[in-house]
Amino acid sequence: MTYCLGIKVEEGLVALADTRITSGSETTTAKKISLHSNEHGSLFLMTSGLRSIRDKAITYFEEVLEEEGHKFEKMYNVVNSFGQQLRRVSKEDKAALTEAGLFFNLYTIVGGKLINDKEHKLYLLYPEGNWIEITKAAPFTIIGNSGYGKPILSRTINYESSLRFGLKTGFLSFDSTRVSSNDVGFPIDIVIYKENTGEMIEKRFEQEDLRHISSIWDTKLTSVIKEIPEEWIDQLNDLSENEHPPIIGHEQ
Repeated sequence: MTYCLGIKVEEGLVALADTRITSGSETTTAKKISLHSNEHGSLFLMTSGLRSIRDKAITYFEEVLEEEGHKFEKMYNVVNSFGQQLRRVSKEDKAALTEAGLFFNLYTIVGGKLINDKEHKLYLLYPEGNWIEITKAAPFTIIGNSGYGKPILSRTINYESSLRFGLKTGFLSFDSTRVSSNDVGFPIDIVIYKENTGEMIEKRFEQEDLRHISSIWDTKLTSVIKEIPEEWIDQLNDLSENEHPPIIGHEQ
């Protein structure tokens, strides 16, 4: 499985991707995020799905960038192009994968800004090659193992959040997923796009780099839960002795 997260806030973009790949009982590490650029700007791609589809689609896409990248002046041009390469791979490999019992499965998060974009953009691309844009109303998207990390983001992140807050919350979201699922893990790759400068910053963190943050999160979470009022729990002791739960299946 995978954990890839893209966040769009007013100050820019946050991208976070784990690197764990699990195949049966074997676990390996591979990069799931790639950076690309042309004379009009920079962008990143993160993927979740079959590695063979990912590698082939990105190889085709990089070839298109070399030959036609100068034509891409808006981010949706890039997303459309990558979608075309996904469809190309689908035509070439989907039947064989299906025959082998595998699904044609590759979800992609694409983010960045090109010269004619009015603002930085974030997209979610489906295996079929179609896409949606991530907007201010719901400023993040996750591909891969999304169940454990989504709640903290839904409760805290909004478009006005700072880049630093987005990155911090994004890591805690990943960490919640990591401790709950053995198919998501370190190291993690992080990319930050800064709207005010157009700078794209990439950094890899090993588990030891952030172990103290994980420990603080564990301690703070336990402390906060202890501080939550418990008066409502006391109501369980106030039930009248004359009140009895219904007997299921009893017929009069």
